[in-house]
Amino acid sequence: MKRLVENELIYGRLLSIDEPHLVARYNKALKAFGLKETALTAFRIDMTGFSPEIAEELGDVQYLDPNGVNRRFIILTPEQENLPVVHTQFSNTAGLMHEFFDGNRRAVSAVTIKDALYGEIEEPVDIVTGVEDLLSIDEVRFRVMSAENMLGKATELRVLVDRLKTSKNGWRDDAMLNRMVELARETGDIRQNALVPDKLVFAHHSYWANHFGGVFIFRDERTTTVICDQHAPGFRRSRPWEVSYIDVSDHARIFDYLSKTGRLQLPRASWVEPSGFFTHRADMAIADLIGRADPSVDLAGADRVFLQTWMHRNAGLIAEEGIYPFLQEALREVASTGQVKMREVRADRRLMLCRAVPDHPDQWLINRLLARLAPFDFVTRFVFDKQGFYDSYNGYSESYRAHVVNVLGTTYLNNKAALRSRLYGLEGYQEDA
Repeated sequence: MKRLVENELIYGRLLSIDEPHLVARYNKALKAFGLKETALTAFRIDMTGFSPEIAEELGDVQYLDPNGVNRRFIILTPEQENLPVVHTQFSNTAGLMHEFFDGNRRAVSAVTIKDALYGEIEEPVDIVTGVEDLLSIDEVRFRVMSAENMLGKATELRVLVDRLKTSKNGWRDDAMLNRMVELARETGDIRQNALVPDKLVFAHHSYWANHFGGVFIFRDERTTTVICDQHAPGFRRSRPWEVSYIDVSDHARIFDYLSKTGRLQLPRASWVEPSGFFTHRADMAIADLIGRADPSVDLAGADRVFLQTWMHRNAGLIAEEGIYPFLQEALREVASTGQVKMREVRADRRLMLCRAVPDHPDQWLINRLLARLAPFDFVTRFVFDKQGFYDSYNGYSESYRAHVVNVLGTTYLNNKAALRSRLYGLEGYQEDA
């Protein structure tokens, strides 16, 4: 992973924490979670407060996610809102955190001047033992506390202010008035500064969970669809009267579901040609084949002449594997007819030609699923399915790892928004949802 870290392909764009008062507040949150305080004087954090350095120090990458559910968070500054989430068990953790920041912007800004917010994204289960536990999560509640008890003091002051307003003799209670002055020195004027977050419950819509090999849950108006390994506990047994189940290896049913529910953008010249999507996938397929057939080949320095020579010498292998010629034929069909006749395409290859409908609310989740079903396309997998990408990266040869890092550095990191817009039709800054 060292090469990924050095090229900011993992733990990139995090926020450095090196001011003593912020480190002290972080330690108070760790202590409240029952964890050992850090001895580090500087570390980096993501949007949720997860730190790779502290994870290494504790020897526990799950220190903010101990059971893979009820994710913990530590907010030291409003700046965290614009950071990525680099370690999570749910695909919508970033989306929920964005909603929390957006719904409580004034409170977060006011509290973090003197304090840190921490707590849990509470779900109705404490541990995930089967699909049923995941299906029961339809909303989450943020349980929020503060390291310096700023929230408790603000709440106490609010109660005293209300008592002063409603009590006939409150102004004569010197002890109460002195306590109000004492609290106000710490909290400021709570009539002007909203210190207590007031939007704490958020809906849990479609999402992916990193349990049982990965579970995709799509919620429609009247039905819920689960896509995962058929051996996952509870598959086809949990709520069969209202939940539809699709095995993740059943590409035909996945295609039918995504296309019939309007989630899938079928191959048409209007987007295929300007995006270069098929050409991109063909290049990925050849590189993947070379990496598997000749692990020692230095693809990082390979040019078009080398690739053409290799392809001529290995024409039989390319034809047998089939993905590259399939994508080339799809390109020709789009160029001549403006579309691909999907009914004539093998079921296990139809999804290679599609992407999520760009303006669909589930666009990131759909593309994550499509990326998992086309693992040879490491660029798409890095964009939408980083956990899957890292798992695959561990199995690459050193030579292929160098190629992967070089391609991602020159095509994606160079201009993330431009690549997402061109290949997938996605607009905006947000890394994930």
